[in-house]
Amino acid sequence: MAITITNVIVRDIRFPTSRTLDGSDAVNVDPDYSATYVTLETDAASGLRGYGLTFTCGRGNEVCVAAVHALKRQVLGSTLESITEDFAGFWLRITSDSQVRWLGPEKGVIHLAAGALINAVWDLYARREGKPIWKVLVDMTPEQVVACIPFRHITDALTPREAIEILRRNELTKSDREKEMLAAGYPAYTTSAGWLGYSDEKVRQLVREGLADGWSHFKMKVGRDQADDVRRAAIIREEIGPDRKLMMDANQIWDVDDAIEWMKPLAEFKPWWIEEPTSPDDVLGHAKIAKTVAPIGVATGEACQNRVIFKQLLQANAISFCQIDSCRLAGVNEVLAVILMAAKFGVPVCPHAGGVGLCEYVQHLALFDYIAVSASLENRIIEYVDHLHEHFVYQVKMKDGRYLPPLDPGYSIEMKAESLDYYEFPNGEAWRD
Repeated sequence: MAITITNVIVRDIRFPTSRTLDGSDAVNVDPDYSATYVTLETDAASGLRGYGLTFTCGRGNEVCVAAVHALKRQVLGSTLESITEDFAGFWLRITSDSQVRWLGPEKGVIHLAAGALINAVWDLYARREGKPIWKVLVDMTPEQVVACIPFRHITDALTPREAIEILRRNELTKSDREKEMLAAGYPAYTTSAGWLGYSDEKVRQLVREGLADGWSHFKMKVGRDQADDVRRAAIIREEIGPDRKLMMDANQIWDVDDAIEWMKPLAEFKPWWIEEPTSPDDVLGHAKIAKTVAPIGVATGEACQNRVIFKQLLQANAISFCQIDSCRLAGVNEVLAVILMAAKFGVPVCPHAGGVGLCEYVQHLALFDYIAVSASLENRIIEYVDHLHEHFVYQVKMKDGRYLPPLDPGYSIEMKAESLDYYEFPNGEAWRD
């Protein structure tokens, strides 16, 4: 029996993380981690629903909420079956709305809103299938995966035929990697000790706690004050020793030549990568930085507008690590395109997860990449932050610095009703003062 989407509920959810400077970096100095939160209601007798969100940093989240309302006509009244039978066509309908797309196209707040809606549909689909998203994707044939992907504007880098060939390479051994992940989990790194607003004492304490909990990869924020960055890098490297990995993240604050100069004294601490060293739209700038600061790698992607920018970064050899974001890109469909392009260009996928709900999301994407696409964990790792997981019905589960695969149906993004009520802006209790 067909399932029809009968209602789209959109809520403005904000957490006052600026009060403790959790999430602070060189650009986002006082973020309030926020979510444009979408619920899809259906006519299913079971009360089946789908949930999705997109991540923002506070003020302006209401604009993203309005954008979802502008796009929801593409979903309302549709049957889930009509969507899943032509997933790529559905994606193109939402991102090509003839009036709304003028506000993008395929970038900015409109693309974020599209991601929330599209991810909610995927959550609904996975719930109907009784599987977590990663398992839904892993169980698809190569042809079924490719049928979900919007190839518009990327066929010069990846064709449907090439995508199918990539998916077929390791198809026969998928079950082995699935068992491995269920037993051991997917490796992660922590950013929780490296926020820019933390004191030296807090950084040292959090690094020591991370080491005690089994972490071997640590990321720190840089870019506001070079001497401060050098001092904090020395503290972290002293604590973690010479063999563990240290990554750095500038959150786009530098011009190209500034990035190159700033990294010279920081190279002493052997960073594995410098993340977002300049504007996420500057493909040639990233390429220049990557060539100059090597062997330090360049990572970017959390603010990459769409698959087309990712295509150019890969074609220009501008990144050593591809940092997909689960909702900056417009949902699962576009993420699949980037994962497969990265596989073709031989660049490891290391998802971004520094925000509310992003850890819950990206674990599914990394699991799919390893089990069905790359078949390798070399230089692959997922970001983890320890904030706000308690507000989700299906929280991430970590063990010894690894994500344990989620087993509940859906995309792990459903939030608790009491959290939604308490943190809804502007009338939730958290915001009454």
